[in-house]
Amino acid sequence: MSADQDRWGIPGTYVFDLNLSRKGYAVNKMCNSLRYAENREAYLADEEAYMARYNLSEEQKQAIRDRDWLQLTRLGGNLFFFLKLGATVGHGLYPIGAQMRGESYEDFLKTRNVPEAT
Repeated sequence: MSADQDRWGIPGTYVFDLNLSRKGYAVNKMCNSLRYAENREAYLADEEAYMARYNLSEEQKQAIRDRDWLQLTRLGGNLFFFLKLGATVGHGLYPIGAQMRGESYEDFLKTRNVPEAT
């Protein structure tokens, strides 16, 4: 269990508090910038150069390269910001949620209130 989980007593949960907010400021700032089309184009053209603009830690860069959404959360990434990154690289909310829970997309969907296709 991480120190953050120990402090909050909620296994498997990362509370986005002031500590994580500070830790993730740069990655959240970068992700938020992707709300503009020209920034999404620049990111897709050269991911490494785009990340370099934001003074990200090597850990943050690697989590982005790996599309490791849970690790981004541990490093202070906020879902509402990194969803912009996910959308830019073609990862929607449900695939991100599945990866964060360590489940296949299909198994994750079984836990959602999604009507069956007829």
